[in-house]
Amino acid sequence: MVKQRTQRIRSADRRGGVELLLAENVPHVGQQGDIVRVKPGFARNYLLPQGLATVATEENKQRVEQHRKRQEELVRDRIKQLQKLARDLGNYSATIEANANDEGHLYGSIVGRDVSKTLKAAGFAVEPDHVKLEGPLKELGMYTVKLQLHADVDAEVKVWVVPTAAH
Repeated sequence: MVKQRTQRIRSADRRGGVELLLAENVPHVGQQGDIVRVKPGFARNYLLPQGLATVATEENKQRVEQHRKRQEELVRDRIKQLQKLARDLGNYSATIEANANDEGHLYGSIVGRDVSKTLKAAGFAVEPDHVKLEGPLKELGMYTVKLQLHADVDAEVKVWVVPTAAH
């Protein structure tokens, strides 16, 4: 039985490039959703068989544009939520109890994980990697802790480090 030959991928221009729509991020080529021009062999032997790209037809371009608009809308909504969270955190002060000596030096230290745990207990969705401390807190007192909730959304929260109540 004779095997049918598949349709060849050819470029419309003379430079020899093939226009593809990237389905995944490809290093040194482009990001997901980008329309790129690559050599026919690279497209035929690597990008298309691996499922990293598809032929850039008008229908595919329209789908990607619709998808990109939906994603941008979701990101805008997420940023609005995070800005509200940042405002709420700015009006909140957290209290962390820690063991300390008579001079006010802690026996341990307070790190981002401790601040995150305290804020989560108060109902704020703050992950440890959002907390940006310049170093561990090693003394009793009031600190202003910076939080980076998103690349575009920063917040500050007041943290009181108090001695553990003696029983």
